[in-house]
Amino acid sequence: MELIIGTKRLSSWSLRAWLPLKRTGVPFIETEIELYPEARQPEILKHSPSGYVPALKDGDLLVGDSLAIGEYLADRFPEARLWPQDLAARALARAAAAEMHSGFAALRREHPMDLELRTSKPPSDAVAADVRRIVALWRTLLDRFGGPFLAGEWSIADAFYTPVATRFRSYGFDLSAHGDDGWAQAYADALLSTPEYLQWEREALAEGR
Repeated sequence: MELIIGTKRLSSWSLRAWLPLKRTGVPFIETEIELYPEARQPEILKHSPSGYVPALKDGDLLVGDSLAIGEYLADRFPEARLWPQDLAARALARAAAAEMHSGFAALRREHPMDLELRTSKPPSDAVAADVRRIVALWRTLLDRFGGPFLAGEWSIADAFYTPVATRFRSYGFDLSAHGDDGWAQAYADALLSTPEYLQWEREALAEGR
């Protein structure tokens, strides 16, 4: 099994696929392609016909898109329990992941993931609206399932919000100004404390030295 990813410091989509794969415990080859300059696009096309990363190779099967990769891994390795066992928890976790997959465009556009960055950037109105929705979504699920992760135990939904937690840290977001009473910040901290994320971060930052 081989996972093709983009620059670890910058590629939020790659992180969303890498975390579930790491959680399976299955050995895999990691092929990292620098996302910039754009001249590297032909290198990506050697692995991914769409021209995008991540892409997962499993034998003669190629799966693109981070959500599709997560779903494939959940089916391929059910023992890893990448989605909750409970039907309602699984449905809500999937909905949360899908909302991240297709939404929050302002936050992603104006505050791209950069694990080395530490700054304070006031959010635009559109970004503030995204953050308020994320905080409310997190709180709803954490209240319902008791934490520490969105559906109780860690799931693919948490992989999808880990890059969001890095953005909140990188750009100095005060979540209390967006409706948080402490739960959302504690959840963001939990995401950035998992062994899998910490490994990704160590490797990403080491590459920049």
